[in-house]
Amino acid sequence: MPQIQKPDAKTSNQSRILRKPSRTRPALWLIDLNGRQVVIKDYSVNRFLYRYLVGRFLIWRETKAYRRLRGLKGVPRFYGQMAGPALVMEAVPGESVENLEKVQKLPEEFFNTLRALVDAFHERGLAHCDLKRAPNILVGKYREPYIVDWSAAITFPEFRFFPFNLIYRRFLLDDLNAVTKLQLRHCPQSLSPAERKRYFQRSRTERLIRKIRDLSREFLQKIA
Repeated sequence: MPQIQKPDAKTSNQSRILRKPSRTRPALWLIDLNGRQVVIKDYSVNRFLYRYLVGRFLIWRETKAYRRLRGLKGVPRFYGQMAGPALVMEAVPGESVENLEKVQKLPEEFFNTLRALVDAFHERGLAHCDLKRAPNILVGKYREPYIVDWSAAITFPEFRFFPFNLIYRRFLLDDLNAVTKLQLRHCPQSLSPAERKRYFQRSRTERLIRKIRDLSREFLQKIA
């Protein structure tokens, strides 16, 4: 990929900020590069310790996730890392599903494609872990789904041993339940009885695993 200049006064006319940084979140920049738009997840604006300890760790994890996802339709292309530290990714033209049901309803076909995308990255040994955050699911230019922000993702090899494998399975189920939850807002009539049952019913064992999972997710979301 051509060299990208990090946003500054010289490039301000070619960039805009998508998300301002916070104490625990990097800045997101949208950059125009020779007519092609890319997103920069920029940790250089965070405090020193977070930038070089947590930031580098998250960049390593997200890079690892994107390598597993390479070539998967519905995931932005990953262009690599840059000094900062920062990540560079394809900018997806579209809109977040957050509160979208208030202005329009997504059809069943959208959710069939979204569920197929979730199944596809599960087959690659990856759980997203944060699909319940609506901004992580986008509706593309042609009304196709995209999934973004893989900083909280976990891989099967990391959780392959008992009891962590049970937690991993719960994260896989959570990814699917996040799709079901969104579908209930848009076209609930299209859900099968099995999908409704999986979403609404919880065994005692599942509730215990969910509690452990919630603690894990809370930690991942705090640092992601």
